Order: sequence, then structure tokens, then C-alpha cells
Amino acid sequence: MKIENKEYRTIWLDKDTQTVKIIDQTKLPHQFIIKDLKTVNDAINAIKIMEVRGAPLIGATAAYGIALAVKENNDHNFIIKSSEELIKSRPTAINLKWAVERMMKKLSGINSNKILDSALDEAKAICDEDEKFCVNIGLNGLKIIEEIYNKKKDTVNILTHCNAGWLATINWGTATSPIYHAHKKGIPVHVWVDETRPRNQGANLTSYELNEEEIPNTIIADNTGGILMQRGDVDICIVGSDRTLSNGDVCNKIGTYLKALAAHDNNVPFYVALPSSTIDWEIKKGKDIPIEERNSEELSHIVGIDENNEIKKVLIYPKKSKAMNLAFDVTPAKYVTGLITEKGISEASFEGLKKLFR
Repeated sequence: MKIENKEYRTIWLDKDTQTVKIIDQTKLPHQFIIKDLKTVNDAINAIKIMEVRGAPLIGATAAYGIALAVKENNDHNFIIKSSEELIKSRPTAINLKWAVERMMKKLSGINSNKILDSALDEAKAICDEDEKFCVNIGLNGLKIIEEIYNKKKDTVNILTHCNAGWLATINWGTATSPIYHAHKKGIPVHVWVDETRPRNQGANLTSYELNEEEIPNTIIADNTGGILMQRGDVDICIVGSDRTLSNGDVCNKIGTYLKALAAHDNNVPFYVALPSSTIDWEIKKGKDIPIEERNSEELSHIVGIDENNEIKKVLIYPKKSKAMNLAFDVTPAKYVTGLITEKGISEASFEGLKKLFR
């Protein structure tokens, strides 16, 4: 996708220096900064402080993290320890563990003088695969938007939550991919962008990337979606996922569950877009998903740009107040209209997913 009319991926390898490049998403939308990851600790830190975020991109960064570990110290014990530290860097998104385990399996038994090339090739393969999956998610989701447009013959209003755009993946995004494909096909779309407190990924990232693609969008406070649905101003909700269980329960950015409830109450279709790498086939119940609790400063402080174009962090809560910052919630499958995957659209159930992923 594009930033200032130049095409980018969210993560890539500089082949000359074998340095991994990322877009530092903590600085968006005010500053566009490309950052180097030179060591496995750089990759771990980028995941922890959310310079990279979004389940697929976290997985890809972890994959390159393994390659950086190999480059740094081609020692079996060091690589094993690095893999463990990567998995611990963020607990909720399943793609992280999936990517690390895939990398370790690929490198098992490979001759030490070939292991770095194999690691870099596999990390790139994970990225290429995710981009392909996101394209297919977009083409499958496009059919739903087309159906709405063919009935309505007017702008399709789509509500999304957080950032499940190309900045959360390698390219195209999950929830945004159907939107981008609809736009490219000439279908008029408008996106209601949830601000998504506390880190404002909707306002800072989703609106930013939609602006770059010239797609009409409007930022709303997180609690505005309900009244918009009551008024008939939302035709469809499409969100992403950090972990989807085989029974169809969806773990996603905090606030997703409330949007699903509002959609259910107002008969608005509620779809979840995800690649197969986000499906957890092992955990069976939503209550067993590890929910990340992040630093309360993300709530009590807000980051913005001042009149001198300098990024500043300011306190917005009373100094003595405490805050709780749960980063994710779980939407039960019964509130999910369907799952949009790279292999097609399924109902949110084990039976539905099994038909696609035998």
C-alpha cells in the first residue's frame, strides 16, 4: 500500500546489510520513520513497545527476529532462548507463537553454514504468504460489500475497530482488504473509524492509511458506533482478530465485544477478517485466552503533536487516580455473522472452519 504515493510493506529486509527495516508505528501519523532492527533484542523490543503491532505483523517480526538471532550468534542454545523470549514479548496474538514455532521447525537439523539463509528465506516466505492471504481475504470480503451495494445502490458505510489495516499485516490488511478492493473496483465506500482508546490505533493508523488511499472515512469516539447503528448509518461491521478459536470465539482489541453486541441488537452484519495463522486450534474456550494487561500510562497519558510540531505525552487523569488497561476482549461466536479467511467465508463455528481447513 502507499504512503505519500510510494509503495511500502510494513517490514522488509535490506539485502545489502541484512538489516530488517520496519515502519515505526509509535510515531504515526505525525512522523514517518523507518527503523532498523539489527538484533533479536531489537525485534523483541519493537514488539513489546508496539513499534510493530497487529497479529500478522507481530508474527512476521518474530520470524525475522529468529533470523537476527541466528545472524547474531549461531548457537543452538542462544537461538532457543531467543525463541522463548520472542514468544513472551506479547501474550495474546497467536501469530507470534505460530511464526516462532514455524521458524524453529524449519531450522531444525539444517547445516550451520546454511542456517542464516534458510532463516531469512523462511521469514520472507511468511511475509509473502501473509500478503497473499490478505489479498484473498479482500477478494472474499469484496463479495459481501458488493451484495450490499447492489441492494442499496448508494455508498456502503462500514464500521471497523482498531487497526486491522495494512499497517497491522504485511500489506493490504485483514478488515481493510475488502474495503481497498471495493474502492479499487469503484464501489463507493465510507468507513466509520473507531478512535480505539487507549492507543488510538483507529484514529492514528486506520484513518491515516485510508487517507493515503483516498478512501472517505470519519473518526468517531469508541462509544459512537451504537447510535450510528440505531440510526441505520452502518451497513456492515468488519473487524480483525488477534486470536480466533476453533469454536468461532474471537479475541480482538478491547471494545470489539461491545461493537458486536450493538450490531446484534440492530441487525447489522458483524464480520471478522483473519488469516488462518490467527486461528488457535488448541484453546477451546474464550475464557482461557491470555488477555494482555498493559501499562496504565497508556490510559492516563495521551500522545499528540504540539504547535511546534513536536510529539508530546501529557497526563489527562487526576494524579492520584488508578487505571486498568486490559488490551483485548473476547466476542462469543454467536455474535459473529461470519469469518472472512483466505480460503473463503465460514460461519463462526468449528464445523464452519473445518469445511475450509480440513
